[in-house]
Order: sequence, then structure tokens, then C-alpha cells
Amino acid sequence: MNALAIVIPAIFFPVAACAEEAIIALAANFKDTADKLEADFESRTGHDIILTAGSTGKLYAQIVNGAPFDIFLAADQVRPRLLEERNKIVQGSRFTFATGRLVLWSSDASRLNNTNGAVILSDGDFRRLAIANPDLAPYGAAAREVMQNLGTWEVLQSKIVMGENISQGFTFVATGNAELGFVALSSVLANDEYSGSYWEPPPVLYTPIKQDAVWLKRAENNKAAQDFLAYLKSDDARAIIADLGYRIE
Repeated sequence: MNALAIVIPAIFFPVAACAEEAIIALAANFKDTADKLEADFESRTGHDIILTAGSTGKLYAQIVNGAPFDIFLAADQVRPRLLEERNKIVQGSRFTFATGRLVLWSSDASRLNNTNGAVILSDGDFRRLAIANPDLAPYGAAAREVMQNLGTWEVLQSKIVMGENISQGFTFVATGNAELGFVALSSVLANDEYSGSYWEPPPVLYTPIKQDAVWLKRAENNKAAQDFLAYLKSDDARAIIADLGYRIE
């Protein structure tokens, strides 16, 4: 039994002598989680992975225009599906690796709680509300959907400041440039230096943020890319993802 336990990881993951490199394009909301996954994966396999974070919309456009990425970890299902339709991914590689959780966050530890977010948005007693650009970032689209369902989207237009991606929205609040912001729960949990407070909108207020991964066809012979996607489906990786504020199916 002990000998078998030693052999299995060597079969599942490549040994250092066969190590390769993969470039991963990922939605900005997943960067903190990906940093932890990167360290664990590299220590297990000897592979090197390079993380490039940005808005899902911009990364998709770069991939379509030939950017040399090997894996795409999107913040939605739409762009990965479009890449599949364009025959730009390894057939059968698309899968959902996480479902994102949106929160309204403040750096003030006493401002928000589990029940008062809708009231605070309705009252409008703040100068600035940060969100990611809804046209580029799925978390921004979810924030807009929450406010539309609460009837506050139009009345808050003059207070909204937009970041290109969800990380910029988080930075607006962390630096005091906005009192409130719709951000990924994962960003709040991963940044211990910013405690603050948050309200998680009921899931019925927005379309689930299902995040899909794809293995890009240009890298179909890249062993590091293949092994990272296998790792992303492992129990250890899924535990890290769940601990940092995502739902796992």
C-alpha cells in the first residue's frame, strides 16, 4: 500500500524533469485564489505557470486576436463558450471551476451587515459606489443586475465609479476613493489587511456567476496546461477555491 501511494502522484502529475511552462489568462476576481493555487501546483509538479489577470472581456478579445495564452479562466461562461464555437479550445476541455459570490463591501467595519445592504443602497447616503465595468466584467454585470432588481440602478448613476475589472473596484474602496463597492467575496477574504464589513445580496437578485475554464487549442501539446486543468478539478484545489469565497458544484 505504501509503494502504491508513492506511485500515484508521479503518474497524475509530471516530475520536475518533465516540467513545462503555461501562461494562464484569468479574470481579475480570481487572482488572489490563483496565487495560492499556483504555489501549491508548482510545488507538486515542478511546472511553472505565469498568471495574467484582467477583465474577462478584454482577455477574451486578446485571445481572439492571437494572445499567447494557454489556459483561460473566465468570470463567466459566455466567452469560453464563444471560444469553443470559434474552435479555439481543446475539444471537451470547458468546465465550470467556481461560482462567484458578489458582495457590497465597505472598509468601515460597522457600516454593513447581513441585512442592511439594500437599505443603504436605497438611502444613497454615500458619495461614491465602485463597481467593475458591466460591459467588460461579469461581476460588474451582476452588480448592475442587483441594483436594477432593487430599483436603485438609475438613481445611483451619479455616484457610481467604474473600474475596468473587479480588482480596480476593490482598490477604489480600499483606498477611500469610494465608501462602498460591489466586489468579489474572494477579494475580501484574501486581503486580511482590509477587514471592513460586507453585505451579500440574495442570490435571486442576480444571475449566478458561473466561471468556466478552457484549454486553448494553441497549447494542446502543453503538458503544464493539461496538468493544471487536471489539478483544478482535484479535491485539494477545490478546497482552496471554496475557502476563498467561491461556491463549488
